[in-house]
Amino acid sequence: MIEQDFVDKFVEYLVINRHYSDDTKKSYLEDIHNFVEALDNSGGFKGFTVVNQIDVETYLTFMDEKNYSDGTISRRISTLRSFYNFLVRNGFVTKNPFELVQLRRKGRRLPRFFYEKEMETLFEAVKGDDLLSERNSALLELLYATGMRVSECANLTLEQLDFTNGIVLIHGKGDKDRYVPFGEYAQEALNKYISGARTKIMRKYGQEHDFVFINNRGKQITSRGIEYILDQVIKKTSLTADIHPHMIRHTFATHMLDNGADLRTVQEMLGHSSLSTTQIYTHVTMEHLQKDYKKYFPR
Repeated sequence: MIEQDFVDKFVEYLVINRHYSDDTKKSYLEDIHNFVEALDNSGGFKGFTVVNQIDVETYLTFMDEKNYSDGTISRRISTLRSFYNFLVRNGFVTKNPFELVQLRRKGRRLPRFFYEKEMETLFEAVKGDDLLSERNSALLELLYATGMRVSECANLTLEQLDFTNGIVLIHGKGDKDRYVPFGEYAQEALNKYISGARTKIMRKYGQEHDFVFINNRGKQITSRGIEYILDQVIKKTSLTADIHPHMIRHTFATHMLDNGADLRTVQEMLGHSSLSTTQIYTHVTMEHLQKDYKKYFPR
């Protein structure tokens, strides 16, 4: 079996068995390609089945010399660990060379989020009477109301929305489903968009599908398309932050905890498999609390 066959079978597994998005698949492929390229530049890549501990250490050194961030290094090692777990399970190799890799963390960066007044500024920026403003308003309201990932939003279908009960069924990472409520602001914006702008745009361009969010020609919107929309929204405001869809997700979690939500409830809504992943937001709210204390307490 040639090397590309191993990669193709792994990608097939990610798409069919794990239901990963195109963006996630692309990220995995880039990580594997980076590993192969690094070994090629360090004496030659001899094949996935003969990678050993020295090759792993060579790659770690390569990433360190390139000054890759902790997050990038951690993600790439995680990808390669998953790749080799797949090869082991299918009998292509006998041992995972990345199984025992331990990374030194310099400290986890706190996620960036918007304050409530900043969110209000964003909502003002998407207001308008045109069709795309209707879409953008519904998009921003739903992202903020549910904390869903951008890929989950891009792949959302009409049947996943339950307007009667005000909940959405989200198909998450690793084929994990979860129900998340959404409030009256999101419901009103969605109803207006679906019955108005979405119907008109799709009819104009002869499109027929069940995806909730569409581009300006009526086709399913992509994750990159959502990022572009949010970039345009921020440019209409006086906010200086570089917006990323994940910032809306961080904002949802932070505001939930700030207003007294239970950590496990937020974990469930975000679709985190581990509570430790959600706990990063407690540090955010604690930092927020300390800033307010220093600002307002007289002594």
